[in-house]
Amino acid sequence: MAFDKDLLSIQEARDLAKAAKEAQLEFKHFNQEQVDKIIKAMADAGYAEAERLARMAVEESGFGNVKDKIIKNQFSTKNVYESIKDLKTVGVIGTEANGKIVKIAVPMGVVCALVPSTNPTSTAMYKALISLKARNSIVVSPHPKTANCIAESLKILSEAAENAGAPKGLIQCITNPSLEGTQALMRDKNIAIILATGGTPMVKSAYSAGKPAYGVGPGNVPAFIEKTANINKAVADIIYGTTFDNGTLCSSEQAMIVDRPLEEKAIEETKALGGYFVNDEEKQKLEKAIHTNFKINPEIVGKPAKFIAAYADFTVPDNTTVLLARCTVVGKSDPLSMEKLSPMLAFYTVDGWLEGCHKSIELLNFGGIGHTMVIHSNDEGIIMKFALEKPAFRILVNTPASVGAVGYTTALNPSMTLGPGTLGGSIISDNISAIHLMNIKKLAFETNPVNKGQSLCSFGKKTVQNVSTSESTFMKDIEERLRARAGNLPLGKSYTENKPKQVENTAINEDEKKSVKFGTGISEEEIKKIISEFKQ
Repeated sequence: MAFDKDLLSIQEARDLAKAAKEAQLEFKHFNQEQVDKIIKAMADAGYAEAERLARMAVEESGFGNVKDKIIKNQFSTKNVYESIKDLKTVGVIGTEANGKIVKIAVPMGVVCALVPSTNPTSTAMYKALISLKARNSIVVSPHPKTANCIAESLKILSEAAENAGAPKGLIQCITNPSLEGTQALMRDKNIAIILATGGTPMVKSAYSAGKPAYGVGPGNVPAFIEKTANINKAVADIIYGTTFDNGTLCSSEQAMIVDRPLEEKAIEETKALGGYFVNDEEKQKLEKAIHTNFKINPEIVGKPAKFIAAYADFTVPDNTTVLLARCTVVGKSDPLSMEKLSPMLAFYTVDGWLEGCHKSIELLNFGGIGHTMVIHSNDEGIIMKFALEKPAFRILVNTPASVGAVGYTTALNPSMTLGPGTLGGSIISDNISAIHLMNIKKLAFETNPVNKGQSLCSFGKKTVQNVSTSESTFMKDIEERLRARAGNLPLGKSYTENKPKQVENTAINEDEKKSVKFGTGISEEEIKKIISEFKQ
Protein backbone atom coordinates (compact mmCIF):
# COMPACT_ATOMS: atom_id res chain seq x y z
CA MET A 1 0.00 0.00 0.00
CA ALA A 2 1.35 3.41 -0.98
CA PHE A 3 1.61 6.09 1.68
CA ASP A 4 1.31 9.85 1.24
CA LYS A 5 4.58 11.78 1.27
CA ASP A 6 3.77 13.59 4.49
CA LEU A 7 3.10 10.31 6.31
CA LEU A 8 6.33 8.80 4.99
CA SER A 9 8.22 11.87 6.13
CA ILE A 10 6.68 11.79 9.61
CA GLN A 11 7.46 8.10 10.08
CA GLU A 12 11.01 8.56 8.82
CA ALA A 13 11.54 11.45 11.23
CA ARG A 14 10.43 9.29 14.14
CA ASP A 15 12.60 6.36 13.08
CA LEU A 16 15.70 8.49 12.57
CA ALA A 17 15.28 10.27 15.90
CA LYS A 18 15.00 6.91 17.66
CA ALA A 19 18.07 5.51 15.90
CA ALA A 20 20.07 8.66 16.67
CA LYS A 21 19.09 8.43 20.33
CA GLU A 22 20.24 4.82 20.57
CA ALA A 23 23.58 5.71 19.00
CA GLN A 24 24.03 8.71 21.27
CA LEU A 25 23.44 6.64 24.40
CA GLU A 26 26.57 4.72 23.43
CA PHE A 27 28.55 7.69 22.13
CA LYS A 28 28.10 9.75 25.29
CA HIS A 29 30.47 7.37 27.08
CA PHE A 30 33.36 7.91 24.65
CA ASN A 31 36.47 9.54 26.06
CA GLN A 32 37.99 12.77 24.73
CA GLU A 33 40.60 11.00 22.62
CA GLN A 34 37.96 8.91 20.89
CA VAL A 35 35.72 11.91 20.24
CA ASP A 36 38.56 14.00 18.86
CA LYS A 37 39.67 11.21 16.53
CA ILE A 38 36.15 10.98 15.12
CA ILE A 39 35.79 14.75 14.66
CA LYS A 40 39.11 15.03 12.83
CA ALA A 41 38.16 12.19 10.50
CA MET A 42 34.86 13.91 9.71
CA ALA A 43 36.49 17.26 9.04
CA ASP A 44 39.16 15.74 6.80
CA ALA A 45 36.59 13.81 4.79
CA GLY A 46 34.36 16.85 4.27
CA TYR A 47 37.30 19.06 3.31
CA ALA A 48 38.47 16.52 0.72
CA GLU A 49 35.03 16.59 -0.95
CA ALA A 50 34.57 20.38 -0.77
CA GLU A 51 34.62 20.92 -4.54
CA ARG A 52 32.32 18.03 -5.47
CA LEU A 53 29.79 19.05 -2.83
CA ALA A 54 29.96 22.68 -3.97
CA ARG A 55 29.09 21.64 -7.53
CA MET A 56 26.22 19.50 -6.27
CA ALA A 57 24.85 22.40 -4.20
CA VAL A 58 24.92 24.87 -7.09
CA GLU A 59 23.42 22.39 -9.56
CA GLU A 60 20.62 21.37 -7.21
CA SER A 61 19.71 24.79 -5.81
CA GLY A 62 20.67 27.22 -8.55
CA PHE A 63 22.04 29.52 -5.84
CA GLY A 64 25.51 31.00 -5.60
CA ASN A 65 28.61 29.88 -7.47
CA VAL A 66 30.96 26.92 -7.24
CA LYS A 67 34.11 28.92 -6.43
CA ASP A 68 32.68 30.51 -3.29
CA LYS A 69 30.78 27.40 -2.23
CA ILE A 70 34.09 25.54 -2.20
CA ILE A 71 35.41 28.16 0.22
CA LYS A 72 32.29 27.74 2.37
CA ASN A 73 32.69 23.97 2.48
CA GLN A 74 36.37 24.26 3.36
CA PHE A 75 35.56 26.84 6.01
CA SER A 76 32.81 24.68 7.53
CA THR A 77 35.16 21.72 7.85
CA LYS A 78 38.76 22.87 8.29
CA ASN A 79 38.16 26.25 9.98
CA VAL A 80 35.38 24.95 12.19
CA TYR A 81 37.50 21.95 13.17
CA GLU A 82 40.48 24.15 14.04
CA SER A 83 38.26 26.26 16.29
CA ILE A 84 36.91 23.30 18.29
CA LYS A 85 39.70 20.72 18.20
CA ASP A 86 41.16 21.77 21.57
CA LEU A 87 37.80 22.29 23.26
CA LYS A 88 37.34 19.81 26.10
CA THR A 89 33.90 18.23 25.98
CA VAL A 90 34.36 15.09 28.10
CA GLY A 91 34.61 14.77 31.88
CA VAL A 92 36.10 17.55 33.99
CA ILE A 93 36.59 20.57 31.76
CA GLY A 94 37.78 23.06 34.37
CA THR A 95 37.59 24.45 37.88
CA GLU A 96 36.65 27.80 39.36
CA ALA A 97 36.95 29.62 42.70
CA ASN A 98 40.19 27.91 43.72
CA GLY A 99 38.74 24.46 43.28
CA LYS A 100 35.42 25.18 44.98
CA ILE A 101 33.62 24.62 41.64
CA VAL A 102 34.36 21.68 39.33
CA LYS A 103 32.86 21.87 35.83
CA ILE A 104 31.85 18.62 34.13
CA ALA A 105 30.71 18.34 30.51
CA VAL A 106 27.42 16.57 29.80
CA PRO A 107 26.07 16.09 26.24
CA MET A 108 22.60 17.36 25.41
CA GLY A 109 21.43 14.32 23.44
CA VAL A 110 19.98 14.35 19.93
CA VAL A 111 20.25 17.59 17.95
CA CYS A 112 17.51 18.39 15.44
CA ALA A 113 19.19 20.51 12.76
CA LEU A 114 17.28 22.47 10.14
CA VAL A 115 19.45 23.25 7.11
CA PRO A 116 18.62 25.96 4.52
CA SER A 117 18.99 25.80 0.75
CA THR A 118 21.21 28.89 0.52
CA ASN A 119 24.18 27.31 2.32
CA PRO A 120 23.26 23.62 2.28
CA THR A 121 26.37 21.45 2.36
CA SER A 122 28.47 23.87 4.41
CA THR A 123 25.79 24.30 7.09
CA ALA A 124 25.10 20.57 7.27
CA MET A 125 28.76 19.66 7.80
CA TYR A 126 29.32 22.45 10.31
CA LYS A 127 26.31 21.36 12.37
CA ALA A 128 27.38 17.71 12.31
CA LEU A 129 30.87 18.62 13.53
CA ILE A 130 29.82 20.80 16.43
CA SER A 131 27.10 18.36 17.48
CA LEU A 132 29.36 15.32 17.64
CA LYS A 133 32.21 17.27 19.24
CA ALA A 134 29.89 17.72 22.24
CA ARG A 135 29.02 13.97 22.17
CA ASN A 136 25.57 14.47 20.71
CA SER A 137 24.01 12.77 17.73
CA ILE A 138 22.24 14.71 14.99
CA VAL A 139 19.19 14.36 12.76
CA VAL A 140 19.06 16.82 9.87
CA SER A 141 15.90 18.06 8.20
CA PRO A 142 17.11 19.41 4.84
CA HIS A 143 15.41 22.04 2.75
CA PRO A 144 13.56 20.07 0.03
CA LYS A 145 15.27 22.14 -2.66
CA THR A 146 18.70 20.84 -1.64
CA ALA A 147 17.89 17.46 -0.06
CA ASN A 148 20.32 15.45 -2.19
CA CYS A 149 23.48 17.49 -1.67
CA ILE A 150 22.79 17.79 2.06
CA ALA A 151 22.29 14.03 2.34
CA GLU A 152 25.51 13.40 0.42
CA SER A 153 27.56 15.72 2.61
CA LEU A 154 26.25 13.99 5.74
CA LYS A 155 26.87 10.54 4.25
CA ILE A 156 30.52 11.46 3.75
CA LEU A 157 30.91 12.61 7.35
CA SER A 158 28.93 9.66 8.73
CA GLU A 159 31.11 7.10 6.97
CA ALA A 160 34.26 8.87 8.14
CA ALA A 161 32.96 8.93 11.72
CA GLU A 162 32.10 5.23 11.73
CA ASN A 163 35.46 4.31 10.20
CA ALA A 164 37.07 6.22 13.07
CA GLY A 165 35.15 4.20 15.65
CA ALA A 166 31.86 6.08 16.09
CA PRO A 167 28.66 4.13 16.77
CA LYS A 168 26.57 3.57 13.67
CA GLY A 169 23.67 6.00 13.33
CA LEU A 170 25.06 9.12 15.00
CA ILE A 171 24.40 11.21 11.87
CA GLN A 172 20.97 10.94 10.28
CA CYS A 173 19.22 12.85 7.48
CA ILE A 174 15.59 12.84 6.37
CA THR A 175 15.36 11.66 2.76
CA ASN A 176 11.67 12.53 2.35
CA PRO A 177 11.65 16.12 3.61
CA SER A 178 8.34 17.85 4.19
CA LEU A 179 6.92 20.48 6.49
CA GLU A 180 5.01 17.78 8.37
CA GLY A 181 8.13 15.65 8.75
CA THR A 182 10.16 18.58 10.05
CA GLN A 183 7.47 19.45 12.59
CA ALA A 184 7.28 15.82 13.72
CA LEU A 185 11.06 15.72 14.12
CA MET A 186 11.18 18.91 16.17
CA ARG A 187 8.50 17.57 18.52
CA ASP A 188 9.84 14.02 18.79
CA LYS A 189 10.45 12.76 22.33
CA ASN A 190 14.01 11.74 21.44
CA ILE A 191 15.05 15.25 20.37
CA ALA A 192 16.90 17.27 23.01
CA ILE A 193 17.54 20.57 21.22
CA ILE A 194 16.74 22.27 17.91
CA LEU A 195 19.38 24.13 15.91
CA ALA A 196 17.46 26.19 13.35
CA THR A 197 19.03 28.18 10.52
CA GLY A 198 16.74 29.76 7.96
CA GLY A 199 13.89 32.18 7.44
CA THR A 200 11.73 33.77 10.12
CA PRO A 201 8.71 31.40 9.74
CA MET A 202 10.94 28.35 10.19
CA VAL A 203 12.70 29.83 13.21
CA LYS A 204 9.35 30.71 14.82
CA SER A 205 8.18 27.15 14.20
CA ALA A 206 11.29 25.84 15.95
CA TYR A 207 10.63 28.01 18.99
CA SER A 208 7.03 26.81 19.17
CA ALA A 209 7.95 23.11 19.09
CA GLY A 210 8.19 22.85 22.86
CA LYS A 211 11.91 22.04 22.85
CA PRO A 212 14.98 24.09 23.75
CA ALA A 213 16.03 25.81 20.52
CA TYR A 214 18.67 28.04 19.01
CA GLY A 215 17.03 30.03 16.24
CA VAL A 216 18.65 32.61 14.01
CA GLY A 217 16.78 35.14 11.96
CA PRO A 218 17.53 37.25 8.89
CA GLY A 219 20.12 39.96 8.50
CA ASN A 220 19.80 43.31 6.73
CA VAL A 221 23.40 44.34 7.03
CA PRO A 222 24.39 48.01 6.63
CA ALA A 223 27.97 48.93 5.71
CA PHE A 224 28.95 52.48 6.67
CA ILE A 225 31.99 54.18 5.12
CA GLU A 226 33.01 56.97 7.47
CA LYS A 227 35.09 59.88 6.16
CA THR A 228 38.37 58.65 7.70
CA ALA A 229 38.14 55.24 6.01
CA ASN A 230 40.56 53.83 3.48
CA ILE A 231 38.07 54.28 0.65
CA ASN A 232 39.72 51.87 -1.79
CA LYS A 233 39.72 49.04 0.70
CA ALA A 234 36.28 49.88 2.07
CA VAL A 235 34.58 49.72 -1.31
CA ALA A 236 36.48 46.60 -2.31
CA ASP A 237 35.46 44.90 0.94
CA ILE A 238 31.80 45.79 0.49
CA ILE A 239 31.71 44.61 -3.13
CA TYR A 240 33.46 41.37 -2.16
CA GLY A 241 31.08 40.86 0.74
CA THR A 242 27.84 41.34 -1.16
CA THR A 243 28.97 39.30 -4.20
CA PHE A 244 30.46 36.39 -2.22
CA ASP A 245 28.49 33.32 -3.33
CA ASN A 246 26.07 35.80 -4.93
CA GLY A 247 24.97 37.15 -1.56
CA THR A 248 23.52 33.97 -0.05
CA LEU A 249 25.03 34.45 3.41
CA CYS A 250 22.64 36.21 5.81
CA SER A 251 25.57 38.39 6.88
CA SER A 252 26.07 39.78 3.35
CA GLU A 253 26.06 43.56 2.96
CA GLN A 254 22.68 44.91 1.90
CA ALA A 255 23.34 48.67 1.92
CA MET A 256 26.33 50.93 1.36
CA ILE A 257 26.16 54.14 3.44
CA VAL A 258 28.75 56.74 2.43
CA ASP A 259 29.87 59.87 4.27
CA ARG A 260 29.32 62.75 1.81
CA PRO A 261 33.01 63.80 1.49
CA LEU A 262 33.74 60.32 0.08
CA GLU A 263 30.68 60.00 -2.18
CA GLU A 264 32.32 60.68 -5.55
CA LYS A 265 35.33 58.52 -4.79
CA ALA A 266 33.11 55.71 -3.54
CA ILE A 267 31.05 55.78 -6.74
CA GLU A 268 34.20 55.82 -8.86
CA GLU A 269 35.71 52.85 -6.99
CA THR A 270 32.43 50.93 -7.12
CA LYS A 271 32.12 51.34 -10.89
CA ALA A 272 35.74 50.24 -11.32
CA LEU A 273 34.85 46.98 -9.56
CA GLY A 274 31.83 46.27 -11.76
CA GLY A 275 29.16 48.13 -9.82
CA TYR A 276 26.21 49.30 -11.91
CA PHE A 277 24.03 52.18 -10.64
CA VAL A 278 20.48 51.74 -11.93
CA ASN A 279 18.46 54.73 -13.20
CA ASP A 280 15.00 55.60 -11.91
CA GLU A 281 13.15 53.45 -14.44
CA GLU A 282 15.42 50.46 -13.81
CA LYS A 283 15.05 50.92 -10.07
CA GLN A 284 11.26 50.66 -10.34
CA LYS A 285 11.60 47.43 -12.34
CA LEU A 286 14.05 46.08 -9.82
CA GLU A 287 11.76 46.91 -6.90
CA LYS A 288 8.95 44.88 -8.46
CA ALA A 289 11.23 41.95 -9.28
CA ILE A 290 12.85 41.32 -5.91
CA HIS A 291 9.87 40.67 -3.65
CA THR A 292 6.24 39.70 -3.19
CA ASN A 293 4.61 41.45 -0.24
CA PHE A 294 8.13 42.10 1.09
CA LYS A 295 9.09 38.44 0.98
CA ILE A 296 12.21 37.86 -1.09
CA ASN A 297 11.51 36.47 -4.53
CA PRO A 298 13.30 33.08 -4.56
CA GLU A 299 13.89 33.46 -8.29
CA ILE A 300 16.53 36.14 -7.67
CA VAL A 301 18.15 34.71 -4.53
CA GLY A 302 21.80 33.81 -5.07
CA LYS A 303 21.75 34.82 -8.74
CA PRO A 304 24.42 37.00 -10.41
CA ALA A 305 23.75 40.68 -11.06
CA LYS A 306 23.40 40.26 -14.82
CA PHE A 307 20.75 37.56 -14.40
CA ILE A 308 18.77 39.73 -11.96
CA ALA A 309 18.85 42.70 -14.36
CA ALA A 310 17.55 40.55 -17.20
CA TYR A 311 14.88 39.10 -14.91
CA ALA A 312 13.78 42.67 -14.08
CA ASP A 313 13.76 43.47 -17.84
CA PHE A 314 16.77 45.72 -18.34
CA THR A 315 20.30 45.15 -19.54
CA VAL A 316 23.67 45.79 -17.91
CA PRO A 317 27.28 45.47 -19.13
CA ASP A 318 28.78 41.98 -19.12
CA ASN A 319 31.30 42.89 -16.41
CA THR A 320 28.60 43.91 -13.90
CA THR A 321 29.17 42.36 -10.48
CA VAL A 322 26.64 44.21 -8.32
CA LEU A 323 23.54 46.36 -8.83
CA LEU A 324 23.23 49.57 -6.81
CA ALA A 325 20.23 51.86 -6.40
CA ARG A 326 20.30 55.32 -4.87
CA CYS A 327 17.95 55.46 -1.90
CA THR A 328 16.99 58.08 0.66
CA VAL A 329 14.54 56.30 2.95
CA VAL A 330 14.30 52.94 4.68
CA GLY A 331 11.14 50.84 4.85
CA LYS A 332 8.30 49.62 2.67
CA SER A 333 8.28 52.81 0.64
CA ASP A 334 11.64 51.69 -0.76
CA PRO A 335 11.79 47.87 -1.19
CA LEU A 336 15.49 47.95 -2.01
CA SER A 337 16.19 48.77 1.63
CA MET A 338 15.15 45.21 2.60
CA GLU A 339 17.34 42.09 2.77
CA LYS A 340 17.87 40.80 -0.77
CA LEU A 341 20.23 37.78 -0.49
CA SER A 342 21.77 38.62 -3.85
CA PRO A 343 24.42 41.02 -5.21
CA MET A 344 22.36 44.20 -4.83
CA LEU A 345 23.00 47.24 -2.64
CA ALA A 346 20.93 50.18 -1.56
CA PHE A 347 23.22 53.24 -1.79
CA TYR A 348 22.85 56.06 0.76
CA THR A 349 24.77 59.32 1.17
CA VAL A 350 24.83 60.87 4.67
CA ASP A 351 26.24 64.01 6.27
CA GLY A 352 28.58 62.83 9.01
CA TRP A 353 28.88 59.78 11.22
CA LEU A 354 25.82 60.64 13.33
CA GLU A 355 23.49 60.51 10.32
CA GLY A 356 25.27 57.36 9.24
CA CYS A 357 24.58 55.95 12.67
CA HIS A 358 20.87 56.69 12.42
CA LYS A 359 20.64 55.24 8.91
CA SER A 360 22.34 52.05 10.08
CA ILE A 361 19.87 51.69 12.93
CA GLU A 362 16.93 52.18 10.54
CA LEU A 363 18.23 49.43 8.27
CA LEU A 364 18.81 47.05 11.15
CA ASN A 365 15.30 47.68 12.45
CA PHE A 366 13.90 46.94 8.99
CA GLY A 367 14.53 43.19 9.06
CA GLY A 368 18.00 42.70 10.53
CA ILE A 369 17.93 43.82 14.15
CA GLY A 370 20.47 42.11 16.36
CA HIS A 371 22.38 40.51 13.51
CA THR A 372 25.38 42.29 11.94
CA MET A 373 26.70 45.61 10.68
CA VAL A 374 30.09 46.85 9.50
CA ILE A 375 31.85 50.18 9.83
CA HIS A 376 34.80 51.26 7.68
CA SER A 377 36.68 53.93 9.60
CA ASN A 378 40.04 54.86 11.10
CA ASP A 379 38.55 56.95 13.91
CA GLU A 380 38.67 54.79 17.06
CA GLY A 381 36.23 57.02 18.91
CA ILE A 382 33.56 56.69 16.23
CA ILE A 383 34.20 52.94 15.94
CA MET A 384 33.54 52.58 19.68
CA LYS A 385 30.37 54.68 19.46
CA PHE A 386 29.06 52.28 16.83
CA ALA A 387 30.07 49.29 18.95
CA LEU A 388 28.29 50.63 22.03
CA GLU A 389 25.13 52.00 20.45
CA LYS A 390 24.13 49.92 17.42
CA PRO A 391 21.47 47.20 17.85
CA ALA A 392 23.62 44.44 16.32
CA PHE A 393 25.68 41.78 18.08
CA ARG A 394 28.41 41.65 15.46
CA ILE A 395 29.91 45.08 14.79
CA LEU A 396 32.63 44.45 12.23
CA VAL A 397 35.44 46.87 11.46
CA ASN A 398 37.24 47.33 8.13
CA THR A 399 36.39 43.89 6.73
CA PRO A 400 33.76 42.31 4.45
CA ALA A 401 30.63 41.68 6.50
CA SER A 402 29.52 38.45 4.87
CA VAL A 403 32.67 36.45 5.61
CA GLY A 404 33.73 38.53 8.61
CA ALA A 405 30.60 37.75 10.62
CA VAL A 406 31.01 33.99 10.20
CA GLY A 407 34.62 34.18 11.39
CA TYR A 408 36.50 33.77 8.10
CA THR A 409 38.23 37.18 8.09
CA THR A 410 37.88 37.87 11.82
CA ALA A 411 38.62 36.06 15.09
CA LEU A 412 34.94 35.36 15.74
CA ASN A 413 33.96 31.71 16.24
CA PRO A 414 33.80 30.04 12.81
CA SER A 415 30.09 29.38 12.44
CA MET A 416 27.27 29.11 9.93
CA THR A 417 24.62 29.97 12.53
CA LEU A 418 24.74 33.50 13.90
CA GLY A 419 22.54 34.40 16.85
CA PRO A 420 20.78 37.81 16.74
CA GLY A 421 20.11 37.81 20.49
CA THR A 422 16.84 38.73 22.12
CA LEU A 423 16.66 41.81 19.89
CA GLY A 424 16.23 39.47 16.95
CA GLY A 425 13.99 37.01 18.78
CA SER A 426 16.72 34.50 19.72
CA ILE A 427 18.04 33.28 23.07
CA ILE A 428 21.62 33.57 21.82
CA SER A 429 23.69 36.44 20.42
CA ASP A 430 26.86 34.43 19.79
CA ASN A 431 28.27 32.54 16.82
CA ILE A 432 27.00 29.07 17.68
CA SER A 433 29.63 26.37 18.17
CA ALA A 434 30.19 23.11 20.07
CA ILE A 435 30.38 24.93 23.41
CA HIS A 436 26.69 25.81 23.03
CA LEU A 437 25.67 22.16 22.51
CA MET A 438 26.74 20.72 25.83
CA ASN A 439 25.44 21.07 29.34
CA ILE A 440 27.88 21.90 32.11
CA LYS A 441 27.37 20.13 35.41
CA LYS A 442 28.93 21.79 38.46
CA LEU A 443 30.30 20.17 41.60
CA ALA A 444 30.18 22.84 44.30
CA PHE A 445 31.94 22.80 47.66
CA GLU A 446 30.85 24.81 50.67
CA THR A 447 32.07 28.39 50.87
CA ASN A 448 29.81 29.80 53.57
CA PRO A 449 29.27 27.12 56.26
CA VAL A 450 26.06 27.23 58.30
CA ASN A 451 27.43 24.57 60.66
CA LYS A 452 30.93 25.51 61.75
CA GLY A 453 31.76 22.28 63.61
CA GLN A 454 35.21 20.77 63.81
CA SER A 455 37.61 20.54 60.97
CA LEU A 456 37.72 16.78 61.58
CA CYS A 457 34.68 14.53 61.27
CA SER A 458 33.72 11.92 63.85
CA PHE A 459 35.93 9.34 62.21
CA GLY A 460 38.95 11.60 62.43
CA LYS A 461 38.93 12.42 58.74
CA LYS A 462 39.20 15.95 57.49
CA THR A 463 36.17 17.29 55.60
CA VAL A 464 36.96 17.91 51.92
CA GLN A 465 36.71 21.64 51.27
CA ASN A 466 37.72 21.88 47.60
CA VAL A 467 39.76 20.21 44.90
CA SER A 468 43.20 21.22 43.88
CA THR A 469 43.35 23.04 40.58
CA SER A 470 46.43 20.95 39.80
CA GLU A 471 46.48 17.24 38.98
CA SER A 472 45.08 16.01 42.31
CA THR A 473 44.03 12.50 43.25
CA PHE A 474 40.47 13.79 43.69
CA MET A 475 40.36 15.14 40.13
CA LYS A 476 41.80 11.90 38.78
CA ASP A 477 39.17 9.95 40.68
CA ILE A 478 36.42 12.01 39.04
CA GLU A 479 37.90 11.44 35.59
CA GLU A 480 38.23 7.69 36.20
CA ARG A 481 34.69 7.52 37.53
CA LEU A 482 33.36 9.23 34.41
CA ARG A 483 35.43 7.01 32.15
CA ALA A 484 34.09 3.95 33.91
CA ARG A 485 30.56 5.25 33.44
CA ALA A 486 29.82 5.41 37.15
CA GLY A 487 30.81 1.77 37.69
CA ASN A 488 29.09 0.23 34.65
CA LEU A 489 30.94 -2.31 32.57
CA PRO A 490 32.77 -1.02 29.49
CA LEU A 491 30.84 -1.16 26.22
CA GLY A 492 31.12 -4.43 24.40
CA LYS A 493 31.20 -6.52 27.59
CA SER A 494 28.04 -8.32 28.61
CA TYR A 495 26.62 -8.58 32.07
CA THR A 496 26.54 -12.22 33.28
CA GLU A 497 24.84 -13.53 36.36
CA ASN A 498 27.27 -14.42 39.14
CA LYS A 499 25.85 -17.86 39.85
CA PRO A 500 26.88 -19.83 42.97
CA LYS A 501 28.27 -23.31 42.76
CA GLN A 502 25.58 -25.98 42.69
CA VAL A 503 25.30 -27.65 46.11
CA GLU A 504 24.70 -31.35 45.87
CA ASN A 505 24.18 -33.36 49.07
CA THR A 506 26.25 -36.24 47.81
CA ALA A 507 29.19 -34.14 46.61
CA ILE A 508 29.80 -31.60 49.34
CA ASN A 509 29.96 -31.75 53.12
CA GLU A 510 28.30 -29.37 55.63
CA ASP A 511 31.45 -27.25 56.15
CA GLU A 512 31.74 -26.69 52.40
CA LYS A 513 28.05 -25.73 52.20
CA LYS A 514 28.63 -22.98 54.74
CA SER A 515 31.45 -21.52 52.65
CA VAL A 516 29.53 -21.35 49.37
CA LYS A 517 28.87 -17.72 48.41
CA PHE A 518 25.45 -16.56 47.14
CA GLY A 519 24.60 -13.35 45.27
CA THR A 520 27.21 -10.75 46.15
CA GLY A 521 29.23 -12.80 48.57
CA ILE A 522 26.67 -13.87 51.25
CA SER A 523 27.08 -17.45 52.52
CA GLU A 524 24.25 -19.92 53.04
CA GLU A 525 24.74 -19.75 56.81
CA GLU A 526 24.41 -15.95 56.78
CA ILE A 527 21.24 -16.17 54.70
CA LYS A 528 19.66 -18.62 57.16
CA LYS A 529 20.57 -16.33 60.05
CA ILE A 530 18.92 -13.32 58.33
CA ILE A 531 15.75 -15.37 57.65
CA SER A 532 15.53 -16.61 61.22
CA GLU A 533 15.95 -13.10 62.64
CA PHE A 534 13.33 -11.78 60.24
CA LYS A 535 10.79 -14.45 61.37
CA GLN A 536 11.34 -13.45 65.00
